[in-house]
Amino acid sequence: MRKFAFVFLFMALLCLATPVFAQTTGGAAATSSTNWVAITAGFSMAIASGLCGLAQGRATAGAAEALARNPAARAGIQLALILGLALIESLALYTLVIIFAKVK
Repeated sequence: MRKFAFVFLFMALLCLATPVFAQTTGGAAATSSTNWVAITAGFSMAIASGLCGLAQGRATAGAAEALARNPAARAGIQLALILGLALIESLALYTLVIIFAKVK
C-alpha cells in the first residue's frame, strides 16, 4: 500500500510541475527558428519506411516458403501476398500524406 502512495505522489508532482516547463524565458526561446515539425516528420518517415521494408521482407519470405512447401497453392498465396504488400506499403504512403499535410 505504501508503494502506491509513492507512485501517486510522484504522478501528482509531475502533473503539477508541467506548467513550469511550458513557460519561456523570453530570450532565446522566443526567437528560436527550429522547425521541429519538419525534423520529426523526417524521423517518422524513416521509421515508417524501415518498418515497411522489414514487413515486406518477412511477407515475401513467408510467401516463398509457402510456395516451396505447397506449389499447388500458388494462386492463393500470390493473391494474399500482393494484397498484404499493398496494405503494408499503404503505411508509408499514409505517413507521407500526413507529413505533407502537417509540414508547411
